[in-house]
Amino acid sequence: MQKNSLIHYLHLNFLVFIAGFTAILGELITNSSESIVWHRMAIASILAFFVLVLRKNSLIISFSKFKKYSFQGLIIALHWITFFEAIKQSNISITLAMFSTAAFFTSILEPIFYKRNIKFSEIFLGFSVIVGIFLIFNSEIKYLSGIFLGIISALLASFFSVFNGILVKHDNAVRISFYEFFTGVIFITLFLFLRNDIESLLIQNIFTLNYLYIFVLGSICTAYAFIASVYLLKYISPFSMVLTYNLEPIYGIILAVCIFGSNEIMTFEFYIGFFLILSSILINMYFKRNNYK
Repeated sequence: MQKNSLIHYLHLNFLVFIAGFTAILGELITNSSESIVWHRMAIASILAFFVLVLRKNSLIISFSKFKKYSFQGLIIALHWITFFEAIKQSNISITLAMFSTAAFFTSILEPIFYKRNIKFSEIFLGFSVIVGIFLIFNSEIKYLSGIFLGIISALLASFFSVFNGILVKHDNAVRISFYEFFTGVIFITLFLFLRNDIESLLIQNIFTLNYLYIFVLGSICTAYAFIASVYLLKYISPFSMVLTYNLEPIYGIILAVCIFGSNEIMTFEFYIGFFLILSSILINMYFKRNNYK
């Protein structure tokens, strides 16, 4: 197949659309944030397991790797819990605007973990991101808790992506994901057990839209999206993929306005702040293009 062909770029944009749709499902699902993430990771781990079996990949890993994957499982569980809780505490637009700062946090963490110097352009563009956050904070102070949770979720996402970038060089990506999802389920189960809230995981009626949304979230938006993105790396450069995924907040916010209407229409100052954040990240990606190719 031809590298970087149109069909693969269309597939990639479909995956980004799916990523944006995740926030819509977070608004529609009535379960608690912990319950949503537990089901999401449980479904994704089961599907990842079947992929490994079908490919005849071994599940055996060293204890050292298991500890690393378990830590990642905790990070991604906390990332998704804070993401969905941010939606519940504010709305989709606020959450996705804050989530777009993940690329900014990654640009700070990468030099630390990959042992390179921070460039002046990254400092300047980072300042622009902070100004954008301030504008959103100033105009949407009533969503303070959602803004805070969205930023925490973005920071956790950046930790996860940087660590996974290191781990995937030494192991099968699907096997890594299986253990991350599986251990994430264990951590959430233990947390809910200690909080005496394990009953929140029980399915009252599986034949409802709520659990249809959860199944779509765990299967299409998690397992399929991840496996497909790994497959597309054979045909699309990492730079093109990362750059395209930065469009996720735009897709998500447009979808939110179309589906939920006035509840997702924000102030003019919000969109100025969001534009500053997104444009700063895209410019930073442009400067880094040679590193991703």
